[in-house]
Amino acid sequence: MFAVSSSGRPIPPGRPVDVLARARRVLGEMPEHGIGADAALARVTTALADGGIDLTSPFAAAHLQPPPLAVAVTADALVSAGNASLDTYDSGPAALAVERWVVAALARLAGLGADADGVFTPGGTLSNLTALLLARDAAAARLGLDVRSDGVGALPDPVVLCSELAHFSVARACAALGLGEHAVRTVSVDSRRRMRPDALASTLRAGGTPVAVVATAGTTDFGSVDPLPELAEIAREHGVWLHVDAAYGFGAVFSAKLAGLVDGLALADSVTADLHKIGWQPAAASVLLVRSASLFGPLERSVAYLNPEDDRAEGYDGALGRSLQTTRRPDAVKVAATLLALGRAGLGALVDRCHELAGHAAALIAADPSFELVGGATLTTVVFRYRPADDSLADEVNARLRRALLRAGSALIGRTEVDKVTCLKLTLLNPNAREADLAALLTLVREAGSAAERRLVEGAA
Repeated sequence: MFAVSSSGRPIPPGRPVDVLARARRVLGEMPEHGIGADAALARVTTALADGGIDLTSPFAAAHLQPPPLAVAVTADALVSAGNASLDTYDSGPAALAVERWVVAALARLAGLGADADGVFTPGGTLSNLTALLLARDAAAARLGLDVRSDGVGALPDPVVLCSELAHFSVARACAALGLGEHAVRTVSVDSRRRMRPDALASTLRAGGTPVAVVATAGTTDFGSVDPLPELAEIAREHGVWLHVDAAYGFGAVFSAKLAGLVDGLALADSVTADLHKIGWQPAAASVLLVRSASLFGPLERSVAYLNPEDDRAEGYDGALGRSLQTTRRPDAVKVAATLLALGRAGLGALVDRCHELAGHAAALIAADPSFELVGGATLTTVVFRYRPADDSLADEVNARLRRALLRAGSALIGRTEVDKVTCLKLTLLNPNAREADLAALLTLVREAGSAAERRLVEGAA
């Protein structure tokens, strides 16, 4: 079912400088006259096989980066061969139809109405950026301003509200849109790491011109989902755009068991969904959904050399007016192939399996005195720490043990910080992994932690 790497390890062993140097040596210098297609492909294949990652390994559990489904990889190759683009009708008519089909299917899964629309982007960061651009222009229009002609500076004291656990791309988008990172006001979270509605309401009353409320459905570390219905009600009371960053959590809609976690998506003005996370697609496969096609108005363009008005009137139009991109690869094709091949139930089974694995990992960690369970498993992540005998060494030991596993090439696990404390993270997106694999993975972590602890103690003696 999944595309398989031949590396045999989750990540190549060695120091980063040596691993990267080996790959460069395989490629050699760019030849003057070329070495031919077969030899070139052999070199590139060797470089990737020897120095790449193997996401099908049960010990690859660091990031929201799944092993891709074989059907999606095959469909992606078809896209490359066709080289269509989605900006104009005559750059890829069938690809336009496929994207419309996928967007409609995903909008229905989210519970959005018949007027919903959407567009594929290169990733959740660009989806969030586009959503906040639309929100910014909507906020300006409410004040009778046009930021295209008046400039962003005409928007008085713009404010974007998100939880303290929101993705960094919210701040980056504000910077790129001219609002400034200072426009971001973070809202505190509750004991379940979800944005507090009362704190949001209080922050909205604190002043400024609210541009958007950004809720998170699936925080990167914990998979926590903000209380979407309550936040939607507050946003509606204040007349503020509600964007839901569901880059991680959108995949819950495929599961009958977990879909309730993201109740409230249908109340949003816009939603980010990354199918290259829970969706098992080759990157990139991000989608921005909006409740109405009319919300794409600020992106509308008619250009003589691409989509002149008389051509558009006759139906010869593309998706230029939905995207910040012009040339745009039809990434929806691989998603369409996946939806047709597996259906909602097939994808839901993969989601449920990864959720079960995360629950099992959390139980193993909680029962092991060598570890401290910090958080998990709302979706597919588990946050934890190795416990050295001397707690003052914990941050250094956890950082070192992860690097030791990377250097050995034996395991690929994540790292994060919670309450200024260094933690480890398992991101479990391989449905073929077994419970025994998790036990073996944690044994590797425990052994690496013990060795790192011993070296630190000996070094201090």
